[in-house]
Amino acid sequence: MTCAPQRLDDTTKQALFTAARTANTFAPTPVTDAELTQIWELARWAPTSANSQPLRVLYVRPGAGRDRLVAHMHEGNRAKTAAAPAVAVLAADTQFHEHIPAVLPFRPQLREVFAADDRLRAETAAFNATLQAAYFILAVRAEGLAAGPMGGFDAAALDADFFPDGRLHAILVVNIGHPGPDAWLPRLPRLAHDAVVRWA
Repeated sequence: MTCAPQRLDDTTKQALFTAARTANTFAPTPVTDAELTQIWELARWAPTSANSQPLRVLYVRPGAGRDRLVAHMHEGNRAKTAAAPAVAVLAADTQFHEHIPAVLPFRPQLREVFAADDRLRAETAAFNATLQAAYFILAVRAEGLAAGPMGGFDAAALDADFFPDGRLHAILVVNIGHPGPDAWLPRLPRLAHDAVVRWA
C-alpha cells in the first residue's frame, strides 16, 4: 500500500529536524534490542539509487566489543562512546551488487554492470551508504531516542578489527540512547536560505 504524502505536524518536524540535536551524554537507561531493531526497520524504507541499499549496521553493546571499538575512536569521542547504552557502526558494503537480483528484480543484469566496474561500484556504495546513514539518524530520532553521530575514528583500524575480510568499510559511528545531563551543546548557526538556495 502506498500512502499519499502528508504534511507532518510541527512537533514531529521539531523532533526530526528543527529541535533535534546531537547528544554528547547519555542516561543509563537501557536501549532494548527491540528498539534497535525498529530503528533499522524504519530506516530501510528510504530510497537509494537502483535500490542498492549498501549500508550495513553493526550494533555494539557494552563489553569486550565496545572496548575494542573505543580504542579506535579519536580521543574526544572515547568517553561518550564507552558510556552510550548502544552504539551503531555504519558501514558500506563494497559487494552490495550481489543482492541486485533480489532488490531490483526487474533489472537483475545490473549486478554484472557493477561487478565489471570497480569504480562505479565503490562510488555507488559510498554515496548511497552515506545517504542511508542520514536516514538512520532520523530513524533513531523518530523512535524517541537521541543520536550522537561521529566521524572521529580510525577507519582503517576499525575495519581491520571488525570487518577483516575487507568487504565492509565503516563510514560513521552513532551513539544511541536517552539524553543524559548537559547532553546538548549550543545550537550552531545554519546557512541562510539565500546562501544555499537558487532559482532557475
